[in-house]
Amino acid sequence: MKNIFNHCESIYWVFTQLCNDKCDHCYNSSGPYGARISQEDCMAIIDNLPDRIDRLILSGGEPLADKKLLYAILDRLKERYQGKTQIMVQTNGDLLTGEILDTMIEKGVTRFDIASIDRYHKAAGNRLMELAELFASRNVNGEDKDPLVKKENYLNESPLSWGYWGANEEMWLGGNWARGRALQKNNWLKNPHHNFCGILSGGIGFLNGAEDIPQEISIQLWAINPCCPGTKKAMGDARKEKVADVLKRVSTSAVFQKIDKGDPLSMGESVGVSKEYAKKRTTELKNICLWCDEFFNKHYDMEQMAPIDTVSKEV
Repeated sequence: MKNIFNHCESIYWVFTQLCNDKCDHCYNSSGPYGARISQEDCMAIIDNLPDRIDRLILSGGEPLADKKLLYAILDRLKERYQGKTQIMVQTNGDLLTGEILDTMIEKGVTRFDIASIDRYHKAAGNRLMELAELFASRNVNGEDKDPLVKKENYLNESPLSWGYWGANEEMWLGGNWARGRALQKNNWLKNPHHNFCGILSGGIGFLNGAEDIPQEISIQLWAINPCCPGTKKAMGDARKEKVADVLKRVSTSAVFQKIDKGDPLSMGESVGVSKEYAKKRTTELKNICLWCDEFFNKHYDMEQMAPIDTVSKEV
């Protein structure tokens, strides 16, 4: 187990939930009235990030719907990391123009991911060829469609590149995470056997990394999480705490060590909640993320880093 966390391989930061679209499958309820934080908060968060980050993914919401804030963030990241961190922007592409693309490149973005090429989004992928021509006009390579797992591509010496994907019923965003508008619209994956925690963007490796999976954490606005869906309560507040300190604190917990292994069914064993009981509840709840919510709501106090008194040793 690592005990120094001032180097993160990957951070996924949703700095805004403002969006030009309002998708039914959106796990953080982004939209025209999505939650936002101030520029002052964002600057404080950047100051609290680890001293070394291999890649930083800026997402939303829609980053370009909060363009002024995005540019301020990019300027501060460029100042702090001096081009040693690969900056990636995940966007639906609807608002992207040549002028905006030029500005982002000038401010240090080296990777662009269009996460909207599917029937769920407003444009339903209809702008893909137009975007391909736009990227080609700026010599942004589109051959490496999905380099997110390849650690050798984290360094910003890599050429400018872009890729695309979309939601579907079984994987990534579509119908998967029992969160936000997806939960409200009953558009989440009802499959208790699907362990999202054990794959990329889940909790696995958030402290140490895993085979073919980078050490990655998620920051939802200010909330520090081990995964993109996020735990019921945040591990910490990136506006007020050093991210490295938060990771060091939770790394001492047997609960979070199990999440780091991608094994949320076993995360309660150290506080008297058996794996058999976790399997039973996950089956009843039909989703591993809902079991995680219940565990942190009923069995483990995130703030105190201790079991909740009401935990029954019989479970």
